[in-house]
Amino acid sequence: MRLAFFVIAAVMVAAALSALLLPLMRHGRRQGRSRGVFALALGLAFVLPIAAVGLYLAVGTPVALNGVEHQPQQMNIEQAVGELKTHLAQQPDDLQGWMLLGQTSSVMHRPADARDAYDHALRLDADNSVAMVGWAEADSLLREDHRIEGRAAELLQRAVKLDPQSQRGLWLLGISQFQHDQYAEAAATWRQLQPQLEPGSSVAKAVAEQISVADARAGHDGKTEPSTDAAPQGPALQVQVNLSPALKGKLAPGDTLFVYARAEQGPPMPLAVARLDATALPATVTLTDAMGMTPQFKLSSAPRVFVGARISKSGQAIAQAGDLEGDAGVVDVNTHSPIKITIDKVH
Repeated sequence: MRLAFFVIAAVMVAAALSALLLPLMRHGRRQGRSRGVFALALGLAFVLPIAAVGLYLAVGTPVALNGVEHQPQQMNIEQAVGELKTHLAQQPDDLQGWMLLGQTSSVMHRPADARDAYDHALRLDADNSVAMVGWAEADSLLREDHRIEGRAAELLQRAVKLDPQSQRGLWLLGISQFQHDQYAEAAATWRQLQPQLEPGSSVAKAVAEQISVADARAGHDGKTEPSTDAAPQGPALQVQVNLSPALKGKLAPGDTLFVYARAEQGPPMPLAVARLDATALPATVTLTDAMGMTPQFKLSSAPRVFVGARISKSGQAIAQAGDLEGDAGVVDVNTHSPIKITIDKVH
C-alpha cells in the first residue's frame, strides 16, 4: 500500500508542476524566449518526482542499505490506484485515502471517480472544505454544459464560509454565479480572491479581467469613465434552425430548444448557448460572446466552432435519449453568412 501512495504522490506532484509550467512556457514563447529552456523545465517536472520514488525504492530501505539485492516492485499509476481502491474497500473509514483518491482521479481526468471519492470523504467529514470544492468541480465536469448548480453550488457556498482563503472555491463559486447571471455577486466573490494573488501576476490579471467583464454585465464597471467593454462586439454567428417535417410529430409542449457553439478542439463546454421554447421553430438565433457559460470560455476564444441545435424533452442541456438533434458541423467563428441547421435526428 505504501508503494501505491508513493507512485500516486509522484504523479500528482508532476501534474501540479506541469500545470504551473505550461502557462509559463506559453508566456515565455510570447516574450520570444527559447522553447528549449521551458521544455527542459517541463521534462524535469515529470522526471524528478518519478526519479525520487525510484531512488527511494532502490536505496531508501534498510534492506538495500544492508547490501541485500533489492528487486524494485514495478507499479504504474493504474496499479497504484487499484491498490488504493482495494485498501479503501477494506478500510472505508480512511478519510485521507478517499481524499487522495479524489485528487488523483481529478488529475487523471476521471471526474466520476473523483466525485464518488469526495462523496465518501464528505460522509466521514461533512465540514471538509477541500472535499466540498473537489466534489463541486468534478460534478461540473460530468455535466455537458459544465454548469455549477444544485448541490455543487451549495457546497461551494459552505466551503468558502469555512475557508475564506480557498482560492479554488472562490473561483468556482464566482463561475457558478456568473453562469446564473448573478454578475454583481460573481464580481464580489472574485474580489475576495484578489488579495490572495501576487500583484501583477498573470493569474491576478486574469481575475481582474473577469471582474471587469462581470461588472460590465452587471451594468457598471466600477470606474467613473464610460465603460469600453461594450465597444468590441466580437463574433456573431447567425444560426437559422428548422425542424425536419419527419420529426414534427415528436415535438411536444414544454420542449426546450438549445442552440450552441463549442470549440472544434478542446473541452465540450459550450462557448455560446441560447435557450428557447421549441414551439418557436423555425427560429433564428445570434450567438455571441455574451452567451458564454463562463467568462474564460467564450465564442471569441476559438478560431473554429461546432454549431448544433437540440430539442430537449427534459429541459436539460445534457443530451438524453429521445432528444431531437441537428448540426451545421464546424464553421469559422467569424462567419457572417447565416448558418443553417435542420434538426433531423433522434438522440
